[in-house]
Amino acid sequence: MSETLARRAPRVGTPAVYAGAAAGLVLLVLPFYLDRFWLQAGLFAMAAAIGAIGINLLTGATGQLSMGHAFFLAVGAYGYCALAGDGTDGLAGLGLPGWLAAVLAVALSGLAGGVFSPIAGRLRGAYLGIATLALIFIGQHVLFNAHDLTGGYNGRAVPPLSLFGLTFDDTELLVAQVPFGAVEKLWYLGLALLLGGVLFARGVLRGRPGRAMNAIRDHRIAAGVMGIPVARLRAAVFVLSSMYAGLAGVLLALVFQRTVPEYFGMALSLEYLAMIVIGGLGSGAGAVAGGVFVSLLPQVLNRYSDALPLVSAPGTGGIAPGEAARYLYGAAVVAVVLFLPGGLARLAARRPGRSRGGTSPKNPTHTPTTTEPSGEAR
Repeated sequence: MSETLARRAPRVGTPAVYAGAAAGLVLLVLPFYLDRFWLQAGLFAMAAAIGAIGINLLTGATGQLSMGHAFFLAVGAYGYCALAGDGTDGLAGLGLPGWLAAVLAVALSGLAGGVFSPIAGRLRGAYLGIATLALIFIGQHVLFNAHDLTGGYNGRAVPPLSLFGLTFDDTELLVAQVPFGAVEKLWYLGLALLLGGVLFARGVLRGRPGRAMNAIRDHRIAAGVMGIPVARLRAAVFVLSSMYAGLAGVLLALVFQRTVPEYFGMALSLEYLAMIVIGGLGSGAGAVAGGVFVSLLPQVLNRYSDALPLVSAPGTGGIAPGEAARYLYGAAVVAVVLFLPGGLARLAARRPGRSRGGTSPKNPTHTPTTTEPSGEAR
């Protein structure tokens, strides 16, 4: 059983609880003080964290390698646009209320995952990774060529979300004499979605499904002997992971305010794998930390490219911020694999008196094993 499942929740009055409460309070007041760039960067980080939680349930907790996570983000993003669009831009749209379109877009991502789930339930390791890679190629072809639905290469505008009479657009809303635009309003929506995603994943991992998922990851044959429906549970987790990706795609679309097919390519799927490796396989908190790190790094480099050596705008002779970010989190993946198995979550969990590997002799923990490169069905 993984360290995430074995560790008990912090008790009221402990430093961890106070630190969490203080962090939550800071996050709530940030829209009153930060400018649009940092709020938008934070929203990208929230969307990345939600998507990372989804793929961590599949890869970190169940041991299933997926290279097609970006496909399901695209389904969520474009699904919301098609369901909420009213057709005035010449593209297909049903004109549904924004909140309903968002819910249905997440369900549509889950449906897409369900269509693929029989394959996900019977393949494992590198074979599943190669199979899901086909989703990226199919998705890119559809996004670039189904012009009436996706807008083609230029993408399509994203209709603003309306919820409880509040529209998440740039129409200013005064809150304590501070004008709130789209990013300020979306900030609180993103926090709520991220908190809900974290708590739901935590409940899954700490309950019977989580124990079964870890059993499949660590000892697939033994899990089947114990009566765990291996193929069915793998398929169910794949659907759940797809829904998390769809939710992240909806939030990304609302923040970007325009969907672009090129964004939902193979590089995005690789970034999500980097997030969960850096953050820590099998850890919900690690997925959030990895998502924040990988998503914020290129934006911070872009913001301060003038002050950083070797980093400059594209075409000026230096390394572009996005390219430099890939080098850095690529190096972070190598460093984590070699020197810190368990990622940032293991580093944060270390306590005085624990062994060098981050475990206590009285409470040994298990580091998630790598997926087995075999494609045989159960």
